[in-house]
Amino acid sequence: MSEIRVLIVDDEEALVRSLSYALRGEGMQPRAVYSGEAALALLADSSVEVDIVLLDLGLPGMDGIATLEGLRNCRSNLPVIMISAHGDTRAAVQAVKGGATDYLTKPFELDDLLATIHGTLTVPAAAATAVEEQGALLGQSPAMGNLKAAVQRIANSSATRILLLGESGTGKTLVAQALHANSSRAAHPFIEVNCAALPEQLIEAELFGSEKGSYTGAHQKRIGLVTQANHGTLFLDEIGELPLALQAKLLHFLENGSYRAVGASQASSADVRVVAATNRDLADDVRQGRFREDLFYRLNVITVDIPALRERGDDILLLARHFAAHQAREEKVAPISFAADSAAALVRHRWPGNVRELKNLIERLTILLPGQAIGSAQLPAHLQSAEPAPTSLSALDDRLERAERELVTDALSRSAGHKGLAADLLGISRHALKRRLQRLGIERQDER
Repeated sequence: MSEIRVLIVDDEEALVRSLSYALRGEGMQPRAVYSGEAALALLADSSVEVDIVLLDLGLPGMDGIATLEGLRNCRSNLPVIMISAHGDTRAAVQAVKGGATDYLTKPFELDDLLATIHGTLTVPAAAATAVEEQGALLGQSPAMGNLKAAVQRIANSSATRILLLGESGTGKTLVAQALHANSSRAAHPFIEVNCAALPEQLIEAELFGSEKGSYTGAHQKRIGLVTQANHGTLFLDEIGELPLALQAKLLHFLENGSYRAVGASQASSADVRVVAATNRDLADDVRQGRFREDLFYRLNVITVDIPALRERGDDILLLARHFAAHQAREEKVAPISFAADSAAALVRHRWPGNVRELKNLIERLTILLPGQAIGSAQLPAHLQSAEPAPTSLSALDDRLERAERELVTDALSRSAGHKGLAADLLGISRHALKRRLQRLGIERQDER
């Protein structure tokens, strides 16, 4: 994507300067006006190109709600992120109902704003939109960097047999959608099959189709999912649950591109990219006789390992805030936010259900506590439990350093990289902050 053009509409000059500086540092093109009237006058000129608007609710004269209504009349598809002072929940709900794309409460973190901007603008296709909304490829951790690079390489390759490996809830379906959406097959169907959800006696007919009268209950001809996926992608989720008898027929199709519908006298063919996924150890299933060795080796050529959420570090909070914004739009309420203690609890949790578990939690909190700042006491009991005590002084030192790093980076984010403001937030001198940045090895910010 080319440089993102951001229009800032806010009467606080200090905030406008800070935001403009931070957004330029991210490679964007910010432009500012200081009233709703000025924003509408600017955007009435069709030659003015803007990708997204940051709109303050508390503008003098024409307020944010009235400005939003005007924007919807002149540029109905332009994404708008509303910004307001803390606690203005009623106005937030009104803004979301009025068509605002998202909502942020001052003071917000730069990471929140960047995630919202990129989440809104960087996804071109419907399948990719689903991927972004559910967070499968959202994150900045090394593990996610590796995954994104692998998806991009493989999606654009000629590979037609891909195996996704990962725990339950890590987003294997969404990664499969991303592989499809970024491939030359994106204009053709993406067909998903859950191998564990279909009765064993119907799986073959579902996959390969059946002729009328070929089995009890076959009152008409069935077009199989392989046929429906022709020139597109067939996603076989939970491939480890496929019955052995059908594994042989799938292997034949993978090797020859041909198949025979149930009851058919002639074979058919299809050009399909097959993406299979499992949370099982297929190599062990082969040893136990539960999975065909030849099928395993046929699938196990191009593999993608999807990281567990606990391996993604700071992505946890990024995802939590992303899901909070998305769920708020779904419910047409103000998004929840996270106090320091609840944020620490989210990062500390092991997330056995991975991204799915986190998304479900945020959905529940948004419905029950819309617009509230969530403290640790409002989290489920299993998330409130204390972290195990360190077993050595070195372990304690490591934990203290992690906590200090989180506080410092949070202060820098909230101050948009302004060291003086960050030091004030931390209650220390600018010189003391500089020493901490050097000791913690945090990348040096521009001097301000």
